[in-house]
Amino acid sequence: QVQLVESGGGLVQAGGSLRLSCAASGRTFSKYAMGWFRQAPGKEREFVAAISWSGGSTFIADSVKGRFTISRDNPKNTVYLQMNSLKPEDTAVYYCAVKKGSVVTTENLYDYWGQGTQVTVSS
Repeated sequence: QVQLVESGGGLVQAGGSLRLSCAASGRTFSKYAMGWFRQAPGKEREFVAAISWSGGSTFIADSVKGRFTISRDNPKNTVYLQMNSLKPEDTAVYYCAVKKGSVVTTENLYDYWGQGTQVTVSS
């Protein structure tokens, strides 16, 4: 089992920045690929970013490319999502997730999920 706890969400004005963190506990964190997903009100959950267990491969959704960055610190069992130049359409609950093996962008291939952290961007 892997337990995930997200933090760092909040209310920010458009153009601002936030850094989300996801702390993992349980099994060996370094062998897991990590992903961030988000769900806006009335919409389905969507992929945001993902990173391989080594950190050598990353994927970023087109909607946030150039503004969001994913990184991880395996000794700290933590993955980060740096969000810059935030827009009102980035408002959503952000979830982190982990999966064994290779990094992917497909939601239903992830094994464990956090409870989510709310990000609200005001215009």
